[in-house]
Amino acid sequence: MLSLSQTAGYVIVAMAELNPPEGPPRLVKEVANAAGIPAAYLSKIVHQLGESGLLISRRGRNGGVTLARSPDDINLLEICEAVEGREWLGRCLLGLEICSDERACPTHEFWKPLREKVRSRLADLTLADIMRFEGKAWRTQLNLPFFVDGSELTAK
Repeated sequence: MLSLSQTAGYVIVAMAELNPPEGPPRLVKEVANAAGIPAAYLSKIVHQLGESGLLISRRGRNGGVTLARSPDDINLLEICEAVEGREWLGRCLLGLEICSDERACPTHEFWKPLREKVRSRLADLTLADIMRFEGKAWRTQLNLPFFVDGSELTAK
């Protein structure tokens, strides 16, 4: 079964808990708790996400993290590539270094178009799609607020 790595899954779930740039920052520990992932694990990834232009991290009394852009402008492929690297799907399904168009392994013709289809679909899906699917349920269960255009809305 093909699935995202645990790290990519964690990051997507955690990012769905963040506010847009105009909203108030959230503490990494608070986000990790809301997303149900280890805080130490998320803390290690936050810097990487900031360098990738996905998060804004602020230090100090009113510090924390927010999304760097609107969730509608962040796609899942960007997130996967930020934490796993550009070639995270691998050129070869079997992981063979010698596999290429010129010297194709037995799975090459199957994997090449499928890999591109996965990349394309993840590029079409946004963090906003994930928030719509899961975000409200998580925030309601944990009694966390939503922020829209900087204004706090209570989850129903």
